[in-house]
Amino acid sequence: MRSLDELIDKLKMQGVLKSPMLELALKSVDRKDFMIEEFQDSAYEDHPFPIGFQQTISQPFTVVFMLELLDLREDNRVLDIGSGSGWTTALMAFIVSKVGSVTGLEYIHELVDFGKHNLRKYDFPHTKIIKSKDSIGLEGQLFDRILVSASAENFPHELLLQLENGGRMVIPVGHSIFLVEKDFDGTIYKKEYSGFAFVPLQQ
Repeated sequence: MRSLDELIDKLKMQGVLKSPMLELALKSVDRKDFMIEEFQDSAYEDHPFPIGFQQTISQPFTVVFMLELLDLREDNRVLDIGSGSGWTTALMAFIVSKVGSVTGLEYIHELVDFGKHNLRKYDFPHTKIIKSKDSIGLEGQLFDRILVSASAENFPHELLLQLENGGRMVIPVGHSIFLVEKDFDGTIYKKEYSGFAFVPLQQ
């Protein structure tokens, strides 16, 4: 793709981009601002690109697919695990606006700094990226939405304790993306979408 408009048109034709708010987020949060200089001219290609430390900025198709499943609302409190360059964190921050909040977690110290630097290009005072600890997520806290952007070998059940009743989590496990819904009575429902590839989750 040579332009953002071409990329958005492609994602619509593929049937993956459906939400007007997500489309507005893609237009307002420039992917180029979250890429290393070497690859910025390719920002609107539908491919992942390296951001250093064997990590990538995810393919737009995959990001949009996951965010559509997440079904973000304006007042959501969101946890973004594996925030990397901060692009997906910023897209979600745009959608939840200043009513909600987004906390990005990143395992690699240098990428925490990279993501923070990139976020400072935008006015998202309700959003932050912090260094993750040894345990997955933020133990003892609750979130309306949880996004995991790296693939776990096994389903991390401790994240279910951090998901509010009525909440949603989108997480890759192996080569599949799982939508996890937690009913208001705490019942868990899972739906699998296969055929994806991710960098491994640091657990």
